[in-house]
Amino acid sequence: MSNTKSKIMYLSPVGVDSLDDLFYQMISESKNPNSEVHITSLDDRLGSFSHVEFRSYEAMATPGIIHATIAAAEEGFDAFVIGCFYDTALFDAREVSDKMVVVAPCHSSIETALSLANNFAIIVGRRKWVNQMTNTVVEHGYKEKLAGFFDVGMGVDDFQKDHNKTIEALTKASIDAVENHHAESIILGCTAEFGFYKDLQKIVGVPVIDPSLASLKKAEQAAELKKNFNLVPSRKWSCESPSKKEIEKFKLFAEKNPFGNRIVVS
Repeated sequence: MSNTKSKIMYLSPVGVDSLDDLFYQMISESKNPNSEVHITSLDDRLGSFSHVEFRSYEAMATPGIIHATIAAAEEGFDAFVIGCFYDTALFDAREVSDKMVVVAPCHSSIETALSLANNFAIIVGRRKWVNQMTNTVVEHGYKEKLAGFFDVGMGVDDFQKDHNKTIEALTKASIDAVENHHAESIILGCTAEFGFYKDLQKIVGVPVIDPSLASLKKAEQAAELKKNFNLVPSRKWSCESPSKKEIEKFKLFAEKNPFGNRIVVS
């Protein structure tokens, strides 16, 4: 078994560092001792957006995510987290990750929930999100396990403003999901919903999955499997990567540093 620390990058795919302190708190409290985690956000040249609630914002963030994935792989990271519950550009990023494993919150949370229950409900901020998140759940192959989406009328930037208001809204939606729609586990459908799962779990009496924690732990597991058992991404058939030669020919992702802020938690 390898004694070297696993290197993990946790990317907040926005053009500001407003969530970095939140992720720093989460990672400092939760990471394995043998993990070194780099918390990053995107350079604001793409725009100073603080969330990707809209498809148009997500489209703007995607080139930055791809560029960040390539840069992280070249830096020698073992695993890479795309810190948005839409799982923005997950499959795109995996194409260019070389031997680095790429994970994201929705997929990681569903896998965690289904190891603890037979179905799950997702608590989202705004009804706007449901269509796109439904597509994500379907793409991951878990539609039949979904008990439903339950929105609380809050945007990404609202969750951390008033914790009492947030926990009240999340509690109401979670109880509705469990008692009226037979949900056996709850997934919090936004990485900005960090810090509420413990209280919710006590109240609703079912497992409550924090997507930031789920994706961090999935990345740590993937990094260990890579280091100790050489389990790296497939590059066969649909997993084929574009050649580096072609990327250079097309002059793609040529800028050296796609990152804005960076915080290292060792």
